Amino acid sequence: MTGFARVSRSLPSGELTLTIKTVNHRGLDLHFHMPPDFDSVEPALRAAIRRRIVRGHAQIQVSYKKHAVAGEEAAAVINEPMLRAWLDSFRDVAARFGIESKPDLNQALRLPGMIESRASAAEPDAALETETLSAAAEALDELDRFRLREGASIDAELRSRIASIHEIVGKMEQIRSRALPYFHRRLQDRLAELLNGAHIEPARLAQEAALIAERSDISEELVRLKTHADQTGVLISSEGETGKKLDFLLQEMNRESNTTLSKTGGLGDQGLALTDLGLAAKAEIDRIREQSLNIE
Repeated sequence: MTGFARVSRSLPSGELTLTIKTVNHRGLDLHFHMPPDFDSVEPALRAAIRRRIVRGHAQIQVSYKKHAVAGEEAAAVINEPMLRAWLDSFRDVAARFGIESKPDLNQALRLPGMIESRASAAEPDAALETETLSAAAEALDELDRFRLREGASIDAELRSRIASIHEIVGKMEQIRSRALPYFHRRLQDRLAELLNGAHIEPARLAQEAALIAERSDISEELVRLKTHADQTGVLISSEGETGKKLDFLLQEMNRESNTTLSKTGGLGDQGLALTDLGLAAKAEIDRIREQSLNIE
């Protein structure tokens, strides 16, 4: 689910800022952007976020600006491993694509992390790690509030889509009831064709009758489609992880819609009306699926 949170803290040693930004994703995808000195904090930070976020693409950014200390050397140094990697990548791309160009050192030095301060070279102490995790907890609380507001909007839209599916199915049931005489005539014509001057075994007749009825009748599909729509409403009201369960339920709804569409051919104007309604139901299911990616 989409969300954003930022927490800044002024510490005795410097300014700490932690940002979390999330967008929809089928699974949980965490990306960290932190100074190399914070690598030791990442495992605990990752575990804390996993306890609070179960689905989505999340970007976690940590920045730390250390206060200058009198008498402390704060000369800037170039991150040589990063510069070497950048130069190697530049030359490799230029060679592969036949581009005659020289690397621009000024451009390289503008890259984040390319120039470091010796004053920030020391690894964060235990107190700074504790503050980072505390800031993450506060940011996650803020993120939850942000996502709750968006969740209320998503809930309203999903329920509107579910109501629309119920309305569409109701219309299809009315058309089906009016089409029953057409089904019967179709069955009679088929049986008359089979009986044209030939003796047909009763068992064969019964088999053909059952097959034609099954291919023409959409009552079971409509009942299951309504049931799945009801289950969707219950699911989005339940607690816990529902996103993956909703994915499966939407697959079943889509399957019932496809089966319904496959049975509406050859029924004249009533069949065309059923086809239009079936396509409308599929469109609503697709819109629910798009929003389901925002649900954990």
